[in-house]
This record gives sequence, C-alpha cells and structure tokens, in this order.
Amino acid sequence: MESKLRREQVLNMISGQATPISASLLAKTLNVSRQVIVGDVALLRAQGHEIIATARGYMIPEFGGAKQYLGKVACRHTAEDTKSELYTIVDLGAEVINVVVEHELYGTITGGLNLTNRKDVDLFIEKVELSEVKLLSELTSEVHLHTIACRDKAHFEQVCNSLETNGYLFQN
Repeated sequence: MESKLRREQVLNMISGQATPISASLLAKTLNVSRQVIVGDVALLRAQGHEIIATARGYMIPEFGGAKQYLGKVACRHTAEDTKSELYTIVDLGAEVINVVVEHELYGTITGGLNLTNRKDVDLFIEKVELSEVKLLSELTSEVHLHTIACRDKAHFEQVCNSLETNGYLFQN
C-alpha cells in the first residue's frame, strides 16, 4: 500500500473513533508494523492534523461531536494542591489531556492524563498515592503545563480565569 494512502486511512480510522485507537490495532488492520504507524502519525501531525497520543491510543479531540479547542496553560502549585487544581478544570467541563514539564536533563517530558471528571481525578490521585511516585511537577519546581480540551476559546478562557482565581496559574 502506498504510504500516502495508508496515512489517509490512519487519519480516517482515528477520526471515526469516539475512543482512542491503539497503534497496534491500526498496524494490524493495515498490515504494517506498529513503528510504521507511529511514523505515519508523526507525519500527519507535521501536516497540521491535531492527533493526541494517550495511554490507550491515538485520537482526534472532539467535544460533544465537534472539534475541540485545545489550549495550553502554565501552572504552579504544591503536590498537595494537585487534586484541587484538576477539579478546577474538570468541574468546568473541560478535559485535562496531559501534563508537560521541562526537565533539566531529559528535556520535555509529557504524561498523558485524559481526565474528564472528578472520578477520573480521584483515580489518578489514588494511583499516585498507592505507587508512591512523584508527580512530574515535583521534578521541576512545581511548574508544569497542561493541554486542556474545551468547547471553544471562550470556554478555555473561563478555565484559565478559574485557575488564576484559585492561585494555580503560573505567572512569572
């Protein structure tokens, strides 16, 4: 199969899914290796397609059947305030896609979150507490970025205002 046609099929398969689709499933369906799919997705992103990688696979963000507005916000708070920060976002109906930190040795580190409600946040915090691991934000003086999926730009600004009101927005 021609690579351009395969990338179109990958894009169509990801676009048609309400939930993430794994690179392994895409590879099996298209009879190529998983690594070929990873390369295809990288090229599709370079072409401007908004494809998010999650722990469960690839997806194109949608909100209520429509494309989402994705915004990035810089935050800073203690580890103890993480739950409250995440609640602030999901309580407004937005999704926390990921957390990104800049590590002095490793560079950019991204952790997929995909948190949409308080139950998701509670499960995430519970995993952190049970595994006794440090949050990525603890590696970088508590400064971190979140990619947040919202209905539109006005919704994103509402989330930012709430984060600022609660003292979580990083302002240097």
